[in-house]
Order: sequence, then structure tokens, then C-alpha cells
Amino acid sequence: MFQQVLDPVAGSLGLSALCAAIPLVTLFVLLGALKVKAWIAGLVSLLVSMVVAVVFFSMPVGQTLLSATEGAAFGFFPILWIVINAIWVYNLTVASGHFDVLRRSFAKVSPDQRIQAIIIAFCFGALLEALAGFGTPVAITVVMLMAMGFQPIKAAAVALIANTAPVAFGALATPIVTLATVTSGVNDDARLTVDTLGAMVGRQTPILAVIVPLVLVFVVDGKRGVRQTWLPAIVSGISFAIAQFIAANYISVPLADIIAALVSAAAVVGLLRVWQPSESPDLSEQAHATAAMGGGGATAGETLGDEPGEQRAHDRNAPRTGGGGAADGHLSDHGGDVAKAYAPYLIIIVIFALANLAPVKAFFAEAPWTVKFPWPGLNVLAPGADEPLASTTFTFNWFAAAGTLMIFAGILTAIVLKVSPARALKAYVDTYKELKWAIVTVMAVLALAYVMNQSGQTTTLGAFLAQTGSFFVFLSPILGWIGVAVTGSDTSANALFGALQVQTAAQAGLDPVLLAAANTSGGVLGKMVSPQNLAIAAAAVGMAGKEGELFRKVFGWSILLLLFMCAIVVLQASPVLSWMVPG
Repeated sequence: MFQQVLDPVAGSLGLSALCAAIPLVTLFVLLGALKVKAWIAGLVSLLVSMVVAVVFFSMPVGQTLLSATEGAAFGFFPILWIVINAIWVYNLTVASGHFDVLRRSFAKVSPDQRIQAIIIAFCFGALLEALAGFGTPVAITVVMLMAMGFQPIKAAAVALIANTAPVAFGALATPIVTLATVTSGVNDDARLTVDTLGAMVGRQTPILAVIVPLVLVFVVDGKRGVRQTWLPAIVSGISFAIAQFIAANYISVPLADIIAALVSAAAVVGLLRVWQPSESPDLSEQAHATAAMGGGGATAGETLGDEPGEQRAHDRNAPRTGGGGAADGHLSDHGGDVAKAYAPYLIIIVIFALANLAPVKAFFAEAPWTVKFPWPGLNVLAPGADEPLASTTFTFNWFAAAGTLMIFAGILTAIVLKVSPARALKAYVDTYKELKWAIVTVMAVLALAYVMNQSGQTTTLGAFLAQTGSFFVFLSPILGWIGVAVTGSDTSANALFGALQVQTAAQAGLDPVLLAAANTSGGVLGKMVSPQNLAIAAAAVGMAGKEGELFRKVFGWSILLLLFMCAIVVLQASPVLSWMVPG
């Protein structure tokens, strides 16, 4: 048995907090300053956290190892179990050629690049974020935008900025599931559940969603873009916000982004049937003119010619490229092919809608479908407590887990798209190979989070930060932003700082649900400046090695929107908007 101590280093809270911060500083320095590969940084930081737990926090070696193994197990199930199977479904659409059909159907909605940015980067990107997350939307939408004639740097910036409002509910709400898990039992607040935390996030990020499409059209075409296409931007943002709010609060947290993305896309398409912008400037031609005048950077056409975008579009064995050249724009797809291209997403919606019906959820929440058990040999008590931490109990809902449901969706998708079992199996194996380093990274970061939480490092940091009092409300989203900017994942940021937010809230007399949610909502704005996402976007547009240029393009937007989120959280902590916090 191990009982946490709040100030184990010389009886000083300040010195103890300084020691507790060592693993986080290690992770930040390795990733941000030294640019070490994420999986190496994760493993090294995990090792450092274990040394700190044993040496400074007096956690027995055996308990430390068990804590790390539980965290790694949680990293794979349910976190990676969702991501792997979701990307497999997408890879099936690439293998069958139906992803190209989907891309061409988007191109036919509107020839206006400003509107294409909304539909592809914001709406479709949100759908991809909902299903897979972890950089998938940026990797796919940036190449689709290139195929539409976008300038490379502009395509990358648009894809990165769009990947904000949907992130909190990404990969079927994996960040929120993680947040609920790491905060469970941190204090006696019964509201720290997936449903309540999802509802709170659903009262923050929808406000952000109203603004993001306007930012996108400004990035694409400046003030003229806002002046001429503000209507579809507002329609897209408001419809997304309303749908995300309703879904997160009254329907299903995992389905929030799926519903919001589809409603937003339908609203924009419906608007375009009765309205068109006063003019649709050929921005790709402007890109050529800029390059010819020495404006810098390759044009979209030049990049597609030099960089293997077109080749990737026709390589059915190259998953997650989603590319395509403009050369296939003349192709005409049959209605049946278009229906099949959308079928996987409809299948997923139906399966998850059925699985989230109250009677179905209640049935599969019981044994043998769901098994809860104390992690073997792990016995950790909070300071002054006589019951083990709730986080030492592992929940294995093997049948009803989102990742398992994605397998069912993948099987049906393979049948509908006529992908042979052998080809589907190959795509599944290739998905694991493709994600092998991401798997190591996520498991290492979750193991790090569990060691920090269960050794008392997080508790000590929370007690120290609580000394900032009510000002911590403003800092709360910034902490989430830092976590995502460094790790590239809202899930990882929640694993690292979720318990810390709750600990600090409890000790500072603040609302733990509000601050836990603020960690997620602030974190989504760090996504666009994270080294991982910048590398994905730069590589996709043939600008590998020029991530700094892309960083400068999006950093200002990241900070501006972060301050906006901080203001929202501060108001929600005050009498002005306190009514928005679930009771």
C-alpha cells in the first residue's frame, strides 16, 4: 500500500511542486526545444516520472511500475482502440477508391475556394476529427484543399485553424473520456463524468465554432472574403455550434462532432441552393500571379506537379494520404458511387446512435459485457484517505467500447464498398504499422500521467497552483493550451493536466467541472501550433523543413482565440455566465 503525501520534499510544498514538475519540464523540453521524436520523449519522460515518484515521493518501486502499466493499458484501451479502428475505416474508403469520389463531390458543391475552405476544412475536417482525430483531419483536408487549387501555405494554414472547435469531441470524445477517467475520484464531486464534462465543454467550444469559419474565409481571401462570404461562414458556424451544444448536452457526447459536422455541411449546401457570393475570384490564378511576381512559395499547381500528390491519390495501398490532383476534376461519378462514398459515415452514425440508446447502454454496462476490476497489486490512497483511488479500478467494456463499434462499422463498410476480406485485413494490419510510433507515444504519455497522478505529483502541483486563487480561472485554458501545443493531443493534455485542474479547483474554491472542461477547451487552440500537426501539414503540402513559416502563419490566430476562450471561462466562473455550468 502507498499513501500520497502532499509535501514529501523537506516538508515544503514549493520544493515538492518543483520536483513534481520535473517530468513535465522534461517532456516539454524534449518535444519543444530539442525536437526529439514524440515516442522517445514520451518514454524518457515516463522514466523520469517514475524516478521522481520513487526518489522524491517515496512511492514503492512495485507500485510505481504497476501504476505505469495501468496507464499504458488505458492508453491502448479504450484510447488507441478507437483511433486505430477509426483510421482503418477511413483506409477502407481509400483502398476502394471511394475517398476520391467523396472529394470530387465536395468540389462540385461550389467552385469558390472560400466556401470550399468551410465545407472541406471545417465541416468535413470536423467529421474526420470526430471519427479519428490525432492529426488525421489535417493530413487529409490539406491535400484535398491542394487538389482544389489552394496555395500550399494557405491550404496548410486553413486546415490547421479549422482543426480547433471539433477537437474536444474528437475520436468519439476520446479527450473527454480520458478527462473523466483521470479526474474520477480526485475529489468527491459526482459530476466528473463523461456526460457532465462533455456538457460543459459543449457550452464552451460551440462559442468558438461560430468564429472559426469567419477566420477561415479571412485567411483565404482577406477582408474581401469576409465581406462576400460572411453569410455561409456564419451559417456554418452557428449551425455547427447549435448542433454541437444540443448533441453534447442532450443526445450523445461521442456523437457531438459527427452530428455537428453533418448539420453544418447540410446548412451550407442548403444555403448555396438559394444564394451565391457576388463574385468568386479565381484565387488559384492569383497564386500563380503572385509566384510569377516573386511573391514567394510554389503555386498549388507547381506543388502538385513536384510533390507526389497525384500519385498518392491513385495509390490505393497508401492509406491516409487522401490526395488527388486536379487532373481528375473532369470525372463524373455515378449516384451510386457517391452514395457509397458517404455510406461509411452513415453506418457509423447509425451504429453509435443505437449503441447510445439508454436501454442498450444499460444492458452493455453490466457483466459480461463490461468488467470492472482493481488493477492487480496496485493499492494507492490519497492523503488522509482510507479507500484506494478510483483510478486504480480498470473498466474493460470490451463489447460496447467505441473502438469495438468502429470494427463493426468497418466490417459493414467493407461489405458496402465491396472490399474483399483479404484486402480489408491487409488494410487493418497496415493501419497498425502506420500508427506504430503513435501507439508507443500515447501509451507512454498515459503511463506518465498515471504515475504522476497516483504518486501524488499531480496533487502537489495542484496544491501549489491553488495559491494563485481565483486567477487560476484565467490560467486554466492556458494550461490546456500548453499541454496540447507540446504533445499535439487534447487527450494527452487531459491525461497530464486533468487531475491537476480538479485538484487546484477544489483547493482554490473554484468549480472543478468548469476548470476540467477549460483544460480541454483551451487545449483545442494549441493544436494548430503543435510540432506534430505543423509537421503533418508541412509535409502534406511539400514544405517539410519549413514548419517555422507555417507556425508564424497560425500562431497569432492561436493566441487570439485562446484569449477569447480564457474570457469565456472567466465569465463562466463569474455571476455573468455561471448559469452555464451544469449543477
